[in-house]
Amino acid sequence: MSGRQPVLTMTAISKSFPGVRALQGVDFRLYSGEIHALMGENGAGKSTLIKVLTGVYSTDGGSIELAGQPVSFSGPMQASAHGVSTVYQEVNLCPNLSVAENIFIGREPRRLGMIDWRRMRRDAKAQLARLELDIDVTALLGTYSLAVQQMVAIARAIDVRARVLILDEPTSSLDAGEVAQLFRIMRQLRDEGIAVLFVTHFLDQVYEVADRITVLRNGGLVGEYTTAELPQLALVEKMIGKELDVLERLDEQPKRELAALEASTPFVEAVELGRKGSVAPFHLTIHKGEVVGLAGLLGSGRTEVARLLFGADRADHGRLVVDGKPASIRNPVAAIDRDIAFCSENRRTEGLVGELSVRENIILAMQAARGWTRPIPRRRQDELVRKYIEALSIRPADPEMPVRNLSGGNQQKVLLARWLITEPRLLILDEPTRGIDIGAKAEIQKLVVQLSDGGMAVLFISAELEEVLRLSHKVAVMRDRQLVAQLANDDTLDPERVMHAIASGAAA
Repeated sequence: MSGRQPVLTMTAISKSFPGVRALQGVDFRLYSGEIHALMGENGAGKSTLIKVLTGVYSTDGGSIELAGQPVSFSGPMQASAHGVSTVYQEVNLCPNLSVAENIFIGREPRRLGMIDWRRMRRDAKAQLARLELDIDVTALLGTYSLAVQQMVAIARAIDVRARVLILDEPTSSLDAGEVAQLFRIMRQLRDEGIAVLFVTHFLDQVYEVADRITVLRNGGLVGEYTTAELPQLALVEKMIGKELDVLERLDEQPKRELAALEASTPFVEAVELGRKGSVAPFHLTIHKGEVVGLAGLLGSGRTEVARLLFGADRADHGRLVVDGKPASIRNPVAAIDRDIAFCSENRRTEGLVGELSVRENIILAMQAARGWTRPIPRRRQDELVRKYIEALSIRPADPEMPVRNLSGGNQQKVLLARWLITEPRLLILDEPTRGIDIGAKAEIQKLVVQLSDGGMAVLFISAELEEVLRLSHKVAVMRDRQLVAQLANDDTLDPERVMHAIASGAAA
């Protein structure tokens, strides 16, 4: 980039919240015609830097220049009007409006003072065609999957003629084919001269598509590098500030034999359990101390299986046996009574209550199980919450902070704490490490191993096959909403065998 002028320059940016210094004199440069990865652990300051840039937060210090001119945006709308457009990890669109309306909301084409619906639908279809997405643009956005909603958000961002396009964890809800489509679009936009700021926790994706990398840690700038000059191991060490050996230790830890685990009575047995239009009848056993990995492509039925086991959806076929006895689990309260806990993949809408404090979120499930007429004494709340904040290294360690102010990884830990506090015997984890940094991911994986060693049964759902294989005693494979294979995680099981089962619908 020698001799070129950056399209965006952020100099000595500082931002503090009560008790937290989120950014400390951070410098950042972004050039036209590049894909620039912003990396760091959860809590490193990535989201805060983006929100300062787009006017969500005012800065405590420092300056911002866009195309050489000082700027200070009052909010995302003003930033977008100046060519700085953002697509956030959590899709921030209106599910009760059509796809076309979401793409053009606030910018609807007009004719004779009225919205030109025909043109809007035509233009929306053309924008989605750039993403190789062929859907009904008149349908409500909420009728489509999270992956499609993410692509619609990206189509909207592209349409505003952005000079700077910020993609905050855009691939977290996409499958491999959709990621490839997105990367093609990102390269196309880069070649057209747009500056693309790419925030992700997937290291392989950074090295596949990014030209340069900026690393933040604990609110400060670690450095700016070209991707070619920074090996992956060096990147991880810069992100966490030390050598990462947690995952290596997990890999070296011998798993207990599956045969020994399955010699006992299953804690949970699903016998031809199913729900019409959701997931075909399946048979699955989960033993005490066993980690069962649930693998499959996006939309294959993994979450639907979890929701049936937890009673979030009611089965219309088959039966459930818990601890050797028939069980009727018709709702989540009944599941909690049977010592079953479920951490949803969608922590924003199905997990955390952003307006409540960390303490209130953590004790929510326990209080629901006791009943609202028997409140947990405040002293007991404080003891339990302090214990799990320390055990899970939730940062900042302030139980009264609104949970919405925490980073994604720390929010995930709060959700885990909520269910661990109920001392479940089966813990269902649906994408527990999605969208969090590698350090927090390693901590959660280590926790799963410890819980399993302590006798807890775990159903672990993840799109990352390496993660599933690292933790699981056996892997159940989903395809087209059917459980098509169950594979013992022995020395012969590798990602290729699991992918073969996904592709063929049968074990190799």
